[in-house]
Amino acid sequence: MNTVFPTTSGPVRGFRPSGDVVAVLGVPYAAPPFGANRFREPLPAPAWTEVRDCTAFGPVAPQSAELPGAPAWSPGDEDVLTVNIWTPAADAGGRRPVLVWVHGGAYTFGSSAQPDFDGTALAAAGLVVVTLNYRVGFEGFGHVPADDTHAYPDNRGLLDQVAALRWVRENIAAFGGDPGNVTLAGQSAGAASVACLMVMEPARGLFHRAIAHSPASPFYTPGIAAATTREIAAAAGCPATPEGLASTPPQALVAASDQVVERYRRDPRSGSRHYDPSLYAPVLDGDVLPADPLAGIAGGAARDVDLLVCHTTEEYWLLDAVGSCAKVTTAARLDAFAEDFGLPEGLVAGYRDALPDAPVLDVYLAVFGDLLFTEFGNRLAEAHARAGGRTYLSRFDRRRAASDGSAAVRAWHCADVPFAFGNVADDAVAFLIGGAPTPEDHELSRRMVRAWADFARTGDPGWAPFDTAAPRARTWSTDARPADDDGNTAVRALWAEAAFPVLRA
Repeated sequence: MNTVFPTTSGPVRGFRPSGDVVAVLGVPYAAPPFGANRFREPLPAPAWTEVRDCTAFGPVAPQSAELPGAPAWSPGDEDVLTVNIWTPAADAGGRRPVLVWVHGGAYTFGSSAQPDFDGTALAAAGLVVVTLNYRVGFEGFGHVPADDTHAYPDNRGLLDQVAALRWVRENIAAFGGDPGNVTLAGQSAGAASVACLMVMEPARGLFHRAIAHSPASPFYTPGIAAATTREIAAAAGCPATPEGLASTPPQALVAASDQVVERYRRDPRSGSRHYDPSLYAPVLDGDVLPADPLAGIAGGAARDVDLLVCHTTEEYWLLDAVGSCAKVTTAARLDAFAEDFGLPEGLVAGYRDALPDAPVLDVYLAVFGDLLFTEFGNRLAEAHARAGGRTYLSRFDRRRAASDGSAAVRAWHCADVPFAFGNVADDAVAFLIGGAPTPEDHELSRRMVRAWADFARTGDPGWAPFDTAAPRARTWSTDARPADDDGNTAVRALWAEAAFPVLRA
């Protein structure tokens, strides 16, 4: 296959990261969302005529995070709405299945340039892989009030993702992909974005299958989003008006967001945001996002989209390990946590009974992980299956013990991603997986890559669809034989009275 490809904006040139795969990086799918375009829906990318060299990732969206192996945002970087494509070098006549990846990062940070998301191995398995950047933080999810002349959409980050999917529909055949066989995949906030797009009318027909790893539960009402804007504006020293916000540089809103987050972290009396402050989430605005994904999917809005859901079995231990969440180490603070989130009476006591020898911190992390990720993912799978959709559920339970027998790394949030992408050997993921990969790790990764590739190709990842009458899931571990189980039904029963998605702030 050639390394020069036509697109609707102009020709692009890629390179070969391996002999079997061509990569094309940093291709604009929409115009820079700044200046007159700031806080607006994405607009078409400007055209070019000369061949554009696309051998490096595009700039990341405004954020303060500096992630291992990925570029940081620099003020002045504006062409942030780009896609990256990996495609098998052999010509398939435009008929290969396509996988489009949405990164996570609490709707606040992250990018498609993270080493975990390199698409080379998945492309070698026969897919055309697309990863994308979208607006995060205030630029992507902050509420901007309307003025006399304009209404500024909430969920601009989701609209960016729709624009990227439209770019795929219009251009991916030139890269050997089939626009009629697109799988949309994501993890954490990226997985929740996938769930949102499943119920959004502008995204209808742009993808045909969906993969959601550790979908995150928080969603915000317009009232919560507006209150957050007032906090951010106060921290930035600007009016909470379209004019005041637009005249404030992106770096000032990033810094203000970090200040507000730190204020919540320092104040244990600040409610549910104290424990792991997330200022941004999809807004249930009734317009861009017409309903919360659970309700929309339960109503059959996506029954024609095959769905594969996965969660890790120890999600929140990662957030504790990186210092992202408050430490709760006493029974009194654990009870306060349950009250701040409005958890059903008896739920925390049920976890204590299920984990009789665990310290309070472990009970808290187990509850928090299930609240924000596991139970929401389970309910997505159940809602989709009950609505008549073909659904698959899986759990990532790969652990690694230290030489003294203690846990070197748990089956925690994000650890499944490099296995599914086939990138376990990259040095940048060593912390996530507990060091250099073992032969068993490589074999697990091969199985997970194959499951994603098969699901994208046919809608069947290799195990039985989810059955609400006898719910079972594929468990991913380094055991020689894959296992299926019905999960911890006793713990799941504790959540029966809990409301989802989480709306508290």
